[in-house]
Amino acid sequence: MEALLWETAEEINLALAKRVRNIRKRRSISQEKLSAMSGVSYGSVKRFEASGQISLLSLTKIAMALDLTEEIRSLFTEVTYRSIEEVVRDGR
Repeated sequence: MEALLWETAEEINLALAKRVRNIRKRRSISQEKLSAMSGVSYGSVKRFEASGQISLLSLTKIAMALDLTEEIRSLFTEVTYRSIEEVVRDGR
């Protein structure tokens, strides 16, 4: 049975952007400096923080610049099985 989603993809992305913005501000890094540190254009950094829209590559670069590489690496690493059939298929 599928879990019900109460958030849209856009809402999840906006929440992620807000967390990244908060980390950036907590570390006293401007959007311009983050752009220079990450190699992601200033416009992309600004758009991400405002809308949550960003490419995966740019998000990874920003995470690396903010020393959040392990958080990106650990995405989807410990996903629990949803059924015994999934366990069996994974064992093949």
